[in-house]
Amino acid sequence: MAAIHVTADDFKEVVLNSEKPVLVDFWAKWCGPCQTMGPIVEELADEHPNMKVCKLDIDDAMEIARQYRVMSIPTFLLFKDGEVVSRTVGEQTKAELMTFAGC
Repeated sequence: MAAIHVTADDFKEVVLNSEKPVLVDFWAKWCGPCQTMGPIVEELADEHPNMKVCKLDIDDAMEIARQYRVMSIPTFLLFKDGEVVSRTVGEQTKAELMTFAGC
C-alpha cells in the first residue's frame, strides 16, 4: 500500500482518528533530504500494512506543521491513539526509520 498523502482537510480523520499507529512524514517538494526519504517512506508503507504511513506537504498544511512544532524537514512523527508518541528529524536510513516506527 502506498503512502497516504494527507492534507489539512483530512488530517484529523486519517491520522488522529486512526485505530492503527500512523507514521507521518512532514516534507516539502523543494527539500532535498525529503526527496531522498521519499522512496524509503514508500517502501515502509508497502511493507508494513499494520500501520498507516502518511506524507504531509508542509507548504500545503503550514498550520498543522506549526501545531506540531515542525521546525526542520523531514520530520517524522509517530501517532498512536491520536497522540504523538515519538519524533525524529532529518534524513534516516531505512533501518533507522523502521526502528523509530517500531517495525
